[in-house]
Amino acid sequence: MEPGIEISTGKKLIGNRLKMSWTNNKTAQLWGQFVPEIASIKNRLTNDKISMQVYDSSYFSHFNPNNKFEKWATVEVSGFENVPPGMESFTLTGGLYAVFDYKGLSSDPGIFQYIFETWLPNSIYLLDNRPHFEVLGEKYRNNDPDSEEEIWIPIKKK
Repeated sequence: MEPGIEISTGKKLIGNRLKMSWTNNKTAQLWGQFVPEIASIKNRLTNDKISMQVYDSSYFSHFNPNNKFEKWATVEVSGFENVPPGMESFTLTGGLYAVFDYKGLSSDPGIFQYIFETWLPNSIYLLDNRPHFEVLGEKYRNNDPDSEEEIWIPIKKK
């Protein structure tokens, strides 16, 4: 599976966040709290949802599934004038990304094993220290093998 290489100009996001690890994954809790409140966000640009991970700079060089990271459940907005109570804003800076069109269960770690253990080491790119995110569009279906999403991995040339 070859990704598209794209330059993102950045995004303004509104949502909720939780600290978690892969062994203490709170993704269902995060989205369970966020989804019922999406309608309160008035200046959405699309109907897509964006799942974002913010990792410390050493996270991948010393990978341990117990290490904590910040996970966000968000939507893209035109501006931060009306952030609903209990939500936060985040400016996702632009940059170069490898974009994988993924079809399958979002709970299957195989795609990420492929990206980090096969594709990235054999590419002309290195992982960049910026947030990772997934665009959950019309064809995204949680826990459905026919679900589709875009996986955006921040990269830079070696």
